[in-house]
Amino acid sequence: MSGGGMDVQFANDDPKITSILWVGFPGEAGGAAIADVIFGYYNPSGRLPMTWYPQSYVEQVDMTNMNMRPDPETGYPGRTYRFYTGPTVFKFGDGLSYSDFKHQLVTAPKIVSVPLEEGHVCKSSTCRSISAVEESCKNAGVNVDLRVKNVGKYSGSHTVLLFSSPPQVHNAPQKHLVGFQKVHLRAEAEGQVRFEIDVCKHLTVVDENGVRKVALGEHVLHVGSLTHSLNVMI
Repeated sequence: MSGGGMDVQFANDDPKITSILWVGFPGEAGGAAIADVIFGYYNPSGRLPMTWYPQSYVEQVDMTNMNMRPDPETGYPGRTYRFYTGPTVFKFGDGLSYSDFKHQLVTAPKIVSVPLEEGHVCKSSTCRSISAVEESCKNAGVNVDLRVKNVGKYSGSHTVLLFSSPPQVHNAPQKHLVGFQKVHLRAEAEGQVRFEIDVCKHLTVVDENGVRKVALGEHVLHVGSLTHSLNVMI
């Protein structure tokens, strides 16, 4: 029980400890809920809402430094799953259940175009990004459909996390969460989820001046080990 991440690597490395259950601060009914999970009356499906760093992380990070991006000159490692690339105890979004789930891509475009007005500066020059607040940007969107199958022996819920790794422009993050969908499936059952991606909302980065931009080029979408390339063009 804790209000945030802890270095429990000692437990993770111990072969006598086969599972770790994090419950936050569950309140007065927490004991019954924990018992239901331990004794198999309830199939857990939670995902970690933060990265769990090793103890050595606090030796590198000043509590007053809230910068997200790493700084190689000072050795500052950065913060959150979006920018931190060092060792972790558990990653943002990690979580297991008594079932296993597989993902399969059903439909997803490989190219999406953002229309520009006549005379736009990027029509006659090589731009790496365009403003996300432009009027033409409001009509750019794609759908990504995925099939999810419960390949385990037990019914359970599963959270499908869709991440995007943008092109490396404007010191962009290594990845960010586009969205998530939760499905409940019986053993051996299949379901389908759809992500409606707004290009000018979900595929943007913030430039050096704090202006939100649509990064042009290849965005890699991934769900678990499944990846798909989506090229944003003008």
